[in-house]
Amino acid sequence: MTALKLTQIGNSVGVILPKELLARLKLEKGDTLFVTEAANGAVMLSPYSDVFEAQMRAARDVMKKRRNVLRELAK
Repeated sequence: MTALKLTQIGNSVGVILPKELLARLKLEKGDTLFVTEAANGAVMLSPYSDVFEAQMRAARDVMKKRRNVLRELAK
């Protein structure tokens, strides 16, 4: 595990990712990164993927259309 510091970047706060992590994720300056939150509160970073983006869009559509069904199933 690596500890990262938050730093002021203009009016925002950002995280500087170490070179080793960027290399492992095959990311470069300007690339897009997905941030996903797990049920246990953990946060996952993954490189942008057209396939993953399409899957997430489909999942959001289903969750929006079938909100009531999903609530019933969650009981």
